[in-house]
Amino acid sequence: MKYNCPNFQCQNYQKSHSVIKHGRFRRKSDSRWIQRFKCKQCNKQFSKASFTLEKYQKKRRINLKVLEGLSSGLSMRRIAKLLRVDKKTIKRKLDYLAIKCEKKNNEFLKSVRVEAFQIDDIITTEHTKLKPLSISVAVDMNKRYLLGCEVSQIGAFGKLAEKSRRKYGKRRNEHKKGLRRLFKKLEDCVDKDALICSDDHGFYPEFVGRYFPDASYKRYKSERSCVVGQGELKKLRRDPLFAINHACAMLRANINRLVRRTWCTTKDPKMLQKHLEVFIYYFNHIYLKTG
Repeated sequence: MKYNCPNFQCQNYQKSHSVIKHGRFRRKSDSRWIQRFKCKQCNKQFSKASFTLEKYQKKRRINLKVLEGLSSGLSMRRIAKLLRVDKKTIKRKLDYLAIKCEKKNNEFLKSVRVEAFQIDDIITTEHTKLKPLSISVAVDMNKRYLLGCEVSQIGAFGKLAEKSRRKYGKRRNEHKKGLRRLFKKLEDCVDKDALICSDDHGFYPEFVGRYFPDASYKRYKSERSCVVGQGELKKLRRDPLFAINHACAMLRANINRLVRRTWCTTKDPKMLQKHLEVFIYYFNHIYLKTG
């Protein structure tokens, strides 16, 4: 692999013909030997690690353990305690892993062709039940791949609606924005004549008709949930939406902040979105072993 000069003030910026090898060093964070380079034009020195997301990381050895912990029902504080690091380190690792996993997830979507998928929403909260969030989830019906998850803000409903308006004011419903982002992501990897299945949610037909007008769309009536599966699996002998309901149950069981009756609640929807990107990568590439 050829490396280019990273110095934007150099005449040979982003060119490789003036770059030569310039020794190597042993990286303390993982005990690996790293090749160093030098630009003959500007004397700028750099290494092959200078162009990676892991640049300047001092605890590279825990990256995989943090990924597995975040995708196995552990809280960020518990991961920090088990790995004997500060909780701020885990927060930074989540930021780093989210960027890397989102990139991998987008590459994965470009490499697959989806013939049938199912879609549903998970309701969770932002700090309190008076501030609910909706997670729109899409899953490949045949191979079980998680195709995407998008977090959106919604208004409180039911008995908590009036109390929520009194305490926090009227809350904007951004559910359609979340669905728009999800369907936009699926537009290139799903066949135009694919089979799409969902429950009888009122928003789905609008987006299916807009993004997949030639698709075969089936809707099923929502059924009563059973005791197991975090309330996501249904009390049916044969559930036509089993793929999406099982995926939602996996999300609730393996992401600590989505577990029902937990004190690990989401304080920032952006952090929840990052956590979901990490789990999507773990689920598709490690749990399902897609490579």
